[in-house]
Amino acid sequence: MNSQGKTTPSNTTIENLSRAIFTVNRHAKTATNPKFLYNLKRQAILKMLKEGKAKKLGLHFSENPKFSKQQSDVLVKCGEYLFHIPPCKHDFENLTHLGELDYSTRNPNYRMPLTHAKNLLQKYTGVKEESKQPPGKKKYSKPVFKKLGDSFF
Repeated sequence: MNSQGKTTPSNTTIENLSRAIFTVNRHAKTATNPKFLYNLKRQAILKMLKEGKAKKLGLHFSENPKFSKQQSDVLVKCGEYLFHIPPCKHDFENLTHLGELDYSTRNPNYRMPLTHAKNLLQKYTGVKEESKQPPGKKKYSKPVFKKLGDSFF
């Protein structure tokens, strides 16, 4: 495992990208800002699909459907790893439905620092994390109280 802070284009192998997606996906489940991590995962998988580095296998029923009783997710194979992403309209026409999730199939466990995984996927996809505070907003400052009898001017 390469633990350097910088990543080079040679690190964008299918294996490294899959491990980075696995790491981001694992951390997104408990993150304070999961929206960005899930978007990063989705963009990386879509780019890998476009480049032929990943393959859509079929549809699975979602484990936690949002507003309906049934919802499907696309099962994608990236290297040794399997991931789910939300489906597009044409996925329902082109992919076979695999039914319920297979809980006996597990992804290989791999440890990679989240910052390393995020940096790798951000360089690969070009997706940037939004700053936490918009530039137009000012930071809150505590009011200053004068001593009794002092002038306010």
